[in-house]
Amino acid sequence: MSLRDMLAQVKLRQMKGRVVAVDHEFPAALMQPRNVLVCLPAGLRELTLVKQFLPTLKEMFKGSNFSLLAMPGIKVHDIYPRKGFQILSPTSDQLTWSGLPKKNYVKMLQEQGYDLLIDLNLAQSSFTSSILLSFPQAVRVGRGNHRGEPFYNLEIKTKYLRDERNIYRSMFDMLGVLKHCKN
Repeated sequence: MSLRDMLAQVKLRQMKGRVVAVDHEFPAALMQPRNVLVCLPAGLRELTLVKQFLPTLKEMFKGSNFSLLAMPGIKVHDIYPRKGFQILSPTSDQLTWSGLPKKNYVKMLQEQGYDLLIDLNLAQSSFTSSILLSFPQAVRVGRGNHRGEPFYNLEIKTKYLRDERNIYRSMFDMLGVLKHCKN
């Protein structure tokens, strides 16, 4: 583990200690999100797979504003649709030396008022983890057996371990089921 990674882990541990848990009532918390932030994966293969599910997300959360957050250094403007999605791609000057987002970048994201964050990373990411911890009031959805609390307040487990397409399909299917449940 590099010095940068160790410093990022220390900062994440500090952030975790300050997070105050907020209770959400499911499925009600998923019914009408105003602003949705989708944290995209870093790998090209995963980015290509996630792109196929964007219309499903858009249909599932009609009327919501969507932002796609790319990992630092990953340019997704050429492969992702701009229609109906705001694409955010942090630059190197918006990151600390350890690779975490700077306070002003987090503040800019918080000003957008995201109330639903969906983490589509299949590998752990310090950058995405710090973003998730910066939105303690929001519903934070992620893959089960991945990061857990306090990063997520809704984990979706799947029987698939390495089949990325089915992992994503399972996540979106479960979100759809929850979204259409009666309280």
